[in-house]
Amino acid sequence: MRKLRVIISGGGTGGHVFPAIAIADAIKKKQPDTEFLFVGANGKIEMEKVPKAGYKIEGLNISGFHRKNMWRNVTFGFKLLQSLWRARKIVKRFQPDVVVGVGGYASGPTLKTATRQGIPALLQEQNSYAGVTNKLLAKDAKRICVAYKGMEKFFPADKIRLTGNPVRAEIRQMTATRAEGLAHFGLDPQKQTIVVTGGSLGAKSINEAMAANADLIRQNSQIQVLWQAGKLYIDEFSKSETALCENVKINQFIDRMDLAYAAADVVIGRAGALTISELCLVGKPVVLIPSPNVAEDHQTKNAMALVREKAAVLVKDSEAKELIMKKALEILWEKDWGAELSRNILAMGKGDAAEEIAEEVLGLV
Repeated sequence: MRKLRVIISGGGTGGHVFPAIAIADAIKKKQPDTEFLFVGANGKIEMEKVPKAGYKIEGLNISGFHRKNMWRNVTFGFKLLQSLWRARKIVKRFQPDVVVGVGGYASGPTLKTATRQGIPALLQEQNSYAGVTNKLLAKDAKRICVAYKGMEKFFPADKIRLTGNPVRAEIRQMTATRAEGLAHFGLDPQKQTIVVTGGSLGAKSINEAMAANADLIRQNSQIQVLWQAGKLYIDEFSKSETALCENVKINQFIDRMDLAYAAADVVIGRAGALTISELCLVGKPVVLIPSPNVAEDHQTKNAMALVREKAAVLVKDSEAKELIMKKALEILWEKDWGAELSRNILAMGKGDAAEEIAEEVLGLV
């Protein structure tokens, strides 16, 4: 009997890639001899992270459609046709039994090609506002796994399964203690810890807000800050006055987010779907600063789903310089508020999302 073959396609950001890997891990746990092939976009994060996780990946020469700068779309049509042709070759050669799309540039050509050949497809939508690619693919998909209620406004109701977002195993099964987290990063166990992250590439406005708060951080020497500036910004902000404070540790990238979360008393970050799903499992008070540079302002919608449940604090990107550190300090000093935020965000966690999606994938075969 032939082994089960699964193509998982999509990426572009960690918010797409890490759920994709978690889904593959969950399928492999249920059916260990499954053969996987990831299909991503050349030059994007998946081309590095997927092989590190132990899976094969092939790349398409595809990029997104630029709404603000139309001149950058001159080659879009050519790249799309080229990617459809390459995706057709990949699907024909690999002969998958099922395809999974997690959103992002590459999933469009891959899933379109597969469904035309009668191969069942499952979509996984991480955000509260559906991405363009998933909306276009929804008609041909058999199942659509979502993380938020009310997604019927984007997808056919009979195809939707409310599963939550898959989270990396090291976060989902986190056993690290606060002491272990602090020791890993060389932090002081006598101080309360604020973890600041703008994602793997970094968030310019969050970094600028941190740079503007050197005096406040220096004045509050009883706290310490673990700051992930990101690949794009580490050189610029590592020279900032804030980075030179004795109670601040700046990093390009935090590869052990489980230990960072374990060390944290408060977390400051963007409102991407993956970040929120992880925070719901670790149960730490969080200040969310939604990115204004995403389609349909979906990060604000993600954050508001928590704010309505008194499970997070929202700070507008335009107010980050003024409020980013003030809000974090308020949470630290007002213990009851911090405890309420922790309790409420933990109640929203869904730790078995990857397993539920894996069951849906296997059910399509």
